[in-house]
Amino acid sequence: MQTARHYIDGHWIEAATGSSSLGDAFNPATGQVAARFADGGLAEAEAAIAAARRAFDRTEWRRSPRLRADVLLRAADRLEARKEDVADWLVTLNGKLRREALGETLAAVSELRYYAGLARNLFGRIAEMEPGCYSSLEREAAGVAAIILPWNAPITLLARSLAPALAAGCSVVVKPAFQTAQAHDLALECLVQDERIPAGIVNSVIESGSAVSQRLCASPDVDVVSFTGSTAVGKRIAQAAAGTLKRLSLELGGKAPAVVFADAAHDRTIAGIVAGSLILAGQQCTAISRVLVQDDAYGDFTRGLAEAYRAVRVGRGDDPQSQMGCLIDAANRDRIAGLVERAGDAGTVLLQGRIPGGELARGAFIEPSLVAIEDLSSDYVQRELFGPLVVVERFRDEEDALARANATRYSLASSVWSADAERARRVAGRMRFGTVWANTHNKLYAEAETGGHADSGYGRLHGQEGLNDFLETKHFYYETRA
Repeated sequence: MQTARHYIDGHWIEAATGSSSLGDAFNPATGQVAARFADGGLAEAEAAIAAARRAFDRTEWRRSPRLRADVLLRAADRLEARKEDVADWLVTLNGKLRREALGETLAAVSELRYYAGLARNLFGRIAEMEPGCYSSLEREAAGVAAIILPWNAPITLLARSLAPALAAGCSVVVKPAFQTAQAHDLALECLVQDERIPAGIVNSVIESGSAVSQRLCASPDVDVVSFTGSTAVGKRIAQAAAGTLKRLSLELGGKAPAVVFADAAHDRTIAGIVAGSLILAGQQCTAISRVLVQDDAYGDFTRGLAEAYRAVRVGRGDDPQSQMGCLIDAANRDRIAGLVERAGDAGTVLLQGRIPGGELARGAFIEPSLVAIEDLSSDYVQRELFGPLVVVERFRDEEDALARANATRYSLASSVWSADAERARRVAGRMRFGTVWANTHNKLYAEAETGGHADSGYGRLHGQEGLNDFLETKHFYYETRA
């Protein structure tokens, strides 16, 4: 059985001390152990931070943009060549569909190539302040970056933070999710096998607890923390990092609404919402979790939507016939099942998803559910549920739609569906979300920034702005006069 390991100061290790602790990683589709992982702690965290600090301070990495660009390009090529192996492990450890796993891996390839290009374009600016006096504003690496990752899209989200951090010239310590550590190691190997990377520039420490994350946030030798995950954990990270005032990039929870106007193309919109809500079995922060439907279309649309969810084939990720995979573990399956059971107290259950029988009963599978809710204060509307449980709401007109859509602390992503392009643009302009799609959902690109505010965090990932969290601006002033 394969064991995922730490990568510290240029070496793959199972422990930074004499004792080695191993944990089990499970296949959520079967409930069986699929791999093992080295379970790290403070010793590994300290070793990785020290290595990253030394490498940043003492090597030429931060002054070598062409090298950094070429390293990222070669890593992209190797990851693309190994996409099948990485996708296999994602399906095994995460439970997602194979097409989702391949799409995730190729998205990571795109991130690496995009930031390879930007690595050679980190330009500052020069201004003559008065005759013979100049200000040079220079962009330079921020220092040691910690990257803390979730399990739902571990390869894309690794590249989304790691690529700009390395492009900027930072050294890094990655804390991957233990559930998907084997897939993480395969992807990381595509990068670190490049002998041109100085030892200590890239480090990775696996843990099942929180001691490593806490140390990364509190350490004065870490300059930046990039975290993707839940709002609750993000707030704890912000508190832990306050003592050193380090820079934070937090992409946290989401409660994405899809606003459907009566003129939207019925069948196409239903198909788009099903796809947008059931991506990764609803375990994605940008996935649709609220569907707001205009009065004139509400009855027909909700009936059609319920039928479309009922027809979804739930199954193993390695089954080509499956249309939705399983949740990450049985505990989350049971959590969603409990929410569905209690949903009748908060609204009307239009479709009650069940835990399948037969072979699927051993895994973390549950069918999609649809619940109609009127009360905006309901937990089903306000809380991130993170699973295939979708809420449908009714609205009268644009003002009512906007009032409902914006009545949330989450602000990450949303979509508007209408045949009227002017209305779609007008409504999008007033929706308080970092991303608004029109007549589609979950279109994410390396070139286009994503992020939110309030309980969805702050900072931007992807795009040119994705570099900002890993760069500082230095003002150098000089006079040409003797």
